[in-house]
Parts: sequence; structure tokens; C-alpha cells
Amino acid sequence: MQQSIRLSLSLTGAAALALASMPQVSAKPAVVAQGSAEDLGVMSIRLKDVVKPQVGVQGQTQAAGTPNEAGIGGFMPLVVGENSVFFADVLANANFADWGNSSSIINTKVAGPTISTSSRLGYRWLNGDRSWMFGVNGGYDTRPMATGDADTGVAVSGQRTVFFQQAAFGLEAVNDDWSFNAYGLIPTGTTEYRLNSAYNGGALDTYGFDAGYSITPEWKLSVGYYYQNGDLNTADSSGVLGRLAYSINEGVTVGTNLSYDSAFKSRFSADIKWRFNTAGISQSEKQKKAWEKPTIKALTESVKNRDVRVHDTTWCNTPGGEPGILVTTPGDGKSVCVTITP
Repeated sequence: MQQSIRLSLSLTGAAALALASMPQVSAKPAVVAQGSAEDLGVMSIRLKDVVKPQVGVQGQTQAAGTPNEAGIGGFMPLVVGENSVFFADVLANANFADWGNSSSIINTKVAGPTISTSSRLGYRWLNGDRSWMFGVNGGYDTRPMATGDADTGVAVSGQRTVFFQQAAFGLEAVNDDWSFNAYGLIPTGTTEYRLNSAYNGGALDTYGFDAGYSITPEWKLSVGYYYQNGDLNTADSSGVLGRLAYSINEGVTVGTNLSYDSAFKSRFSADIKWRFNTAGISQSEKQKKAWEKPTIKALTESVKNRDVRVHDTTWCNTPGGEPGILVTTPGDGKSVCVTITP
């Protein structure tokens, strides 16, 4: 736990240092160069005219500790200032069963359906010449998880539905070419459950940092690092994540993701998001082009990294006959049975 807290503080400090070191530009430059933010009309936009509620649908395939899911979401600006917005962002997803004989949590196949939720409150603001958008957010996520058979060939009984929850935080920075996102997912309440007669499952603490680059206005590539721990230390590891996303039009984005860590190995997933923009912009081409700038659009983007991630491991009997789980000891690599409370 202390390692998780130190890592969280380290990531947050690194993100803050990165934001602080970004170059700032005077809000009222004496000379506006050709192609600058003001030349494109971005300074003339009233945020109250364009930052409006958005609703839509989203879906994704199973990945490292996350399920097949689809649902609805909404962005609600609560207070819109001259250069900032205080907002709420909520999602509700139907979680479906894992595909075929492949478990999204390692051994036990996730069954369905269940309903997960995610809620965020956040604050986003633009710098003086609106060339950067910065943001901070925090919230709470839930995930009831139904379990089925094992994909390991082990016969199991006593399958049950368990309930996970987590607190979350995030930091953001976006300009015309780059985007940066630091986040933390911290399980709360009961974090370990017995899933069936053979396996135990636990929610994972996850801390990460992503950096994205806009190859073209439609194509965006991002890479990231994350550290996860939990399930009584059986899932502790670092991982990397790559993503390629394509904006089909103003509201629809599809993406592919590839991750790797020592607990889940390689995992591939795909996702789609469709948001309906209710701003109703009908102004000059100059104004429309300014509205399409990444810094302005980022003000109403849905917050990322919101799933409760789960990992499971094998149960065993301790020498005293009590239920436990197998863990690998450092150094010799041997497995020992550790007592836990179901």
C-alpha cells in the first residue's frame, strides 16, 4: 500500500512538473502571427456558446481485467466561465460475458449481464491564448461482476456475483498536437472476493501516464505506462499500452488498443464512442474552424480510464486446512499458500 501511495504521489508530481514547465504565451500579444490561435478566431469564441451538454453511446471489447461492455454517457457543464468549465461526466454500461473460452481476468470467465457506473466531477481551463487546455478530475466507479466457468479446464462450483468499487483521479493537458493524461484508480471497500470453489478475485490499484500525438486531425496515436498492484500481490507489475484512434466525423471515434504486462500478458481490444454535440454552431467558417481546435474540443471530451480492473488467482488449502491463495515468493520463485479471509 505504501508503494502504491508513493507511486501515486510520484506520478502526480511528475504530471504537475510537466504542466508547470509548459511554455506560456501572453494573453494579449502585440503582434499576431499568421496561423496563430487568434488568427483562427479561437479568441473570439464565447465558451458559453459552445460548451453545452453532450450525450451519446460507447462500447468496448474485453481487455486486461475489463469486460465487454456497451452503454450510454453524458457530459454536463455545471459552471461555464470566460475561460473555464466545471463539469460532471457520467457513464452507465451493460457488462457482458467474456468471449468464447477466454477470461478477461485470467482464470474465471466473466458472466453477464451486470451494470457498471462511472461518475466524475472536474475542472478544465484554457491558458491565456487558448493554446493549451488543462484539467483535473475525480470520481467514483462501480462494477458488479458475475462469474461463470473457468477457462483453465478446472471444474468450479459456487459461482457468484461480487461487487467492486473504486475512487479515481486524473490530470490532463492538451494542445493542437499533444495530449497528456495522468490517472489513478484506487479500489475501496471490499477489494478481494472468493469467486468460486477454485479462484479468488481482486480489484487492482492502477496508476498510469499516457502521451498522445495527433498524426492528422483524424488520426491520433498514444502510448502509455501503468503500474498495477492487488489480488494479494499476485498481479503486481508494470505495463505498457498503445492506442490508435480514428475520428470518423465530428462525433464518432473508433480505437484499437494493445497492452502488455506480466499479469495479463498481451491483450488487444477495440472501442467506439459516439457523442452528440448540442452546441449548434452556425457561424462563419473562421468560427467553425476555431471550434474544431483540439483545445476547445477537449473541454467537453469524456474523461478516460474509468473501468474497475479485476484479476483472479488460484485458491489452495494452507497446512492448517484454511482457504488461501497461491503466491510466488521472491528469489526462489516457489509458490506458497497464504491465508486470506474470503
